[in-house]
Formats: sequence, C-alpha cells, structure tokens
Amino acid sequence: MLYAVLCYNDENAVATWTQEEDDACMARLGKVQDAMRAKGRLGPVARLLPTSAATTLRKTSGEPLVIDGPFAETKEQFLGFYLADCDTLDEALDFARDLAKANPGVGSYEIRPVGLFNPSEITR
Repeated sequence: MLYAVLCYNDENAVATWTQEEDDACMARLGKVQDAMRAKGRLGPVARLLPTSAATTLRKTSGEPLVIDGPFAETKEQFLGFYLADCDTLDEALDFARDLAKANPGVGSYEIRPVGLFNPSEITR
C-alpha cells in the first residue's frame, strides 16, 4: 500500500532556523529517507516553498476565485510530503516516527493511504 506522509509544522518557526540548523535537520531526515530508499520503498519527496508563495483557486458557485496565499490560515502549515510503499499502517507509522525523531520542534505527520490515478514505477 502506498502512503502519503504529509509534513506539517509552523513555517515561521522553521524559517528562523539558521542555515546550519536547516542543513543538520535535512541531513538527519536524509538518513531516514536513505533507509526507506535502500528497501526500494521511498517514492517522491517534496519540500514545499513557504505559503507566502502559494496561490489558491477557490471553487465558488460561479467562476473559481484565484487568491494569493494558502487555502487556510492555521498554526501549522503543510510543508512537504513523502510517498512511501509500506505493507501496513504500522510500518508507515514507524517511518513517520523516525522522521519525527529527526526533525526538531513540534509539528505533525499525517499518514494517509494513496489511491493512484496515474500509477508510476513504484507501484507493485
């Protein structure tokens, strides 16, 4: 089963990291990613640019409305995602736990099964 592991954190807190702190976090996350990659179980990984770079197309009863910024204002923002091929939800949770250990501070990881519309080479 493919799982999306969606990464949420306070982007204002992450933005205060020095380059050295950011590099250290990315190195720790890289080790977790390398373990999944070595098993042939890691799909695309994306780090999103800040919500200040976002544009939202909001559906309305008439023409869609295009606005600057993210969909919703919240304490935590969607900062990136992993696509992981895990046999069980418990395995996906273990992967998310390892990511959480590697990433300092608060935040959350949402684990959601993925139904593919356009399968890629990482499907079984």
